[in-house]
Amino acid sequence: MSCATSVLTVAIVAVLTLFFVAACKGFWDAPSKGAIRRAGRRGEKSAVQAIRQVMREGDRMFTNVCIEIDGRKTELDIVIVNKYGVFIIEVKNYKGLLSGGENDFEWQKIKTTDAGNTYEKTVKNPIRQVKRQIFLLARFLEANGAKAWVMGYAYIINANSPVKSEYLLESIDEIARTIHTPCRRMLGETAIDRIAYLLGAISQ
Repeated sequence: MSCATSVLTVAIVAVLTLFFVAACKGFWDAPSKGAIRRAGRRGEKSAVQAIRQVMREGDRMFTNVCIEIDGRKTELDIVIVNKYGVFIIEVKNYKGLLSGGENDFEWQKIKTTDAGNTYEKTVKNPIRQVKRQIFLLARFLEANGAKAWVMGYAYIINANSPVKSEYLLESIDEIARTIHTPCRRMLGETAIDRIAYLLGAISQ
C-alpha cells in the first residue's frame, strides 16, 4: 500500500469516527420516552403535593382516574370534588419552547439540551385533551346516576403555554381560586358522596 493510500485511509477512518461519535452523542443526549414519562410522573406528584396544601375542609382528591364510557377511554391525572363542583386537573410538565394554537390538534415543542443540541417533537394539545376529558367524565357520572357540572383545566407547571385560555392554569394559586369559586350548580353532600364513591373505585 502506497503512503498516499495509507494517509487517505486514515483520514477516512478519522472522519467516519467523528461522525459516529457525534451521532451517538446526539442519540444519548436526546430524551427517551421513558425519561419523558418519568418527568411527567414527577410533575404529577409535585402537583398533587402542592394542591393538597391549598385544599379546604370538604375537598376530596382522586388521582389517576381511569374512565371508560361508550367505548372511549381516558385517564385523569387529578380530580377534585367539593361543593363547588367536579374539577379535572390535567398536569403538564413541558420543558422547552412551545408553539401552537388553542384549537390545534398538536403543539410543537423545541428543547435545547445542556450540550447545545436542539430537538423538536409534537405533543398533544392539552386544551383539546381536557375538553374531551370533561365530556367523558360528565357522561360517566351521568350514566352512573351522579349528574354533575364538570370543569376541567390543564395545569402547565412551567407556565410556558403558547396561548392564553380559560382551560389553562399556570399556578397553584390559580388552582386554589378555581376550585373554591362558588357557581350556580353547587353540590350537596349526597351528590358529593356518590361522586366520590364512583371515582374512588376507578382511581389509584
